[in-house]
Amino acid sequence: MEKYDVIVVGGGIVGVSTAWQLRMRYPGCRILLLEKEPEVGLHQTGRNSGVVHAGVYYEPGSMKSIFCREGNRATYEFCSRHRVPVQRCGKMLVATDSLEYQRMEALYQRILKNRIRVERLDRVDIQTREPNISGIAALFVPDTGIVDYGRITRKMAELFMQSGGVIKCRHPLFSLRESKDQVTVSAGGHRFVSRYLIACAGLYADRLVKLLGIRPEFQIIPFRGEYYQLSPSKRNIIHHLIYPIPNPNLPFLGIHLTRMIHGTVTAGPNAVMALKREGYQKTQINLYDLFEMMRFKGFWNVIRQHLGAGVLELKNSLFKSAYLKAVQKYCPQLRGNDLRPYPAGVRAQAVDKNGTLIHDFLFVNTRRTIHVCNAPSPAATSAIPIGRHIVEKTAELFED
Repeated sequence: MEKYDVIVVGGGIVGVSTAWQLRMRYPGCRILLLEKEPEVGLHQTGRNSGVVHAGVYYEPGSMKSIFCREGNRATYEFCSRHRVPVQRCGKMLVATDSLEYQRMEALYQRILKNRIRVERLDRVDIQTREPNISGIAALFVPDTGIVDYGRITRKMAELFMQSGGVIKCRHPLFSLRESKDQVTVSAGGHRFVSRYLIACAGLYADRLVKLLGIRPEFQIIPFRGEYYQLSPSKRNIIHHLIYPIPNPNLPFLGIHLTRMIHGTVTAGPNAVMALKREGYQKTQINLYDLFEMMRFKGFWNVIRQHLGAGVLELKNSLFKSAYLKAVQKYCPQLRGNDLRPYPAGVRAQAVDKNGTLIHDFLFVNTRRTIHVCNAPSPAATSAIPIGRHIVEKTAELFED
């Protein structure tokens, strides 16, 4: 049985960032990071658009807003210091009709309140900057960028181990027990004991809370985000990132065109309920995951409240022509053969029993554990300030 001061569960970017910063804060502590996969950063961290968000969409004063703005600066600084490729290419949010224009105006006021640099563009400005994009107006956010978050995570893991931290991959967690003096973890056929535990378990965050005998007021509902990759002949069709104006009632940003750090361009993602927590393929179903969702009152409430949007997203998932139409709304030059297959991602979305999609970060704490239960986009951008926040909470536990 191995003994540690702190065990971090989860090798995504939030977990690795937390472990690394905890090691810097407490260099004498024995810190272990447990990851069920062969390496870190393989799920949400490695299956996203790779966007360094500026904090455009988020309620002023919310954790999302604060963490994202801090994370934007911290991500660029980390990449500069450790020679991780990153591009500050900017993002254009395009309104194509009167409803989107009204939403754009409200979004513009939110951007100003969040103290983010922004430019207003008219139709002529859009055509000047992006000749292949059509819209009646747009907002341009220069501090948005692109990066490979998997690469950032691997670099953080390297720094963590160089400082004396321990990472054990291929160690899925099976049991978790908290007592007055310690936390006992069974993972990968081994038993570990620690003074404290930090769980950054993503798609399994609610299940780790349940292992402690706590009945959370939420449940993780997986949403699959499906992408296409543009054909090589269309890689220069845009100069910036191109986003639609999002529906403010949903936490998803709509199908957008993203220049990737490796030179390709993706279209996506959409957002459809997955029938498996790691269901990256349309046909993948896990009966335990499915029945667990169906027993949860919030599952049925969220379907009822967002039925129209859900049907539209499902249509985009099933029919490539519908997906293409959503993109052609602002980029009419694209054709069906321009959209090539690309790996999907699955987003862990916390939903309460009323069917409310929880928009902000959510933490559940006990005497000796801290659980990151909802880390929605922009969690990757915000990973460094989230880790710093968790380290501060851990310091309070140490003091107690």
